[in-house]
Amino acid sequence: MTNEYPRTPRNTVKRVPKRGHYDQETVYRILDDGFLAHVGFEVDGQPFVIPTAYGRQGDTIYLHGATTSRLIQQGQSGIRMCLTVTHLDGIVLARSAFHHSMNYRSAILFGTATLVPDDEKEQALLVISEQILKGRWAESRLPNDKELKATSVLAFRIEEASAKIRTGGPKDEPEDHVLPIWAGVLPLSPVYGAPVPDEELTEGIPLPPSVKRVKGEG
Repeated sequence: MTNEYPRTPRNTVKRVPKRGHYDQETVYRILDDGFLAHVGFEVDGQPFVIPTAYGRQGDTIYLHGATTSRLIQQGQSGIRMCLTVTHLDGIVLARSAFHHSMNYRSAILFGTATLVPDDEKEQALLVISEQILKGRWAESRLPNDKELKATSVLAFRIEEASAKIRTGGPKDEPEDHVLPIWAGVLPLSPVYGAPVPDEELTEGIPLPPSVKRVKGEG
């Protein structure tokens, strides 16, 4: 049986509810297809939304930053936080201006975070690194003590979550179907460009397996 997050006033999809999904499988799939999230929280009545990289392990989202950053300082205090991830899959071009839309997959998570202990920090950073580019951690020099001390990691535990997905073409009014206006979907997808070597790269060093893999060369 598929595990579902409880439906609450916070995570229930109200606008076009049929597009809402509450099962872990769908939420996890959206999270695993990306590595950039926007984290929202409030401090003294002022809302903040911060873009940041993340890594997922089970029902935990790892977020990292400088120990002095607002995200880390406020997040470890136990305040309520909201994390969102969105993938834009296409622009939906309708015959009428009103019915233009977008195809997308989005997930919204609610929960609180705790500071990852020092003895677990490197493993959490590995999870984030693998989310961004699988295999790169093993190709890199690992963080030294000074770098680890300057970095903190939050473990954001998913308490409530929902996904919202739109697919398909435009939903024009029936009477507009006869208009001589092109309608359809303009697909969008992220594409890796050609790797650009660092100016200081030693001559003869080949592309690493992690980059070849995403470029379809490995």
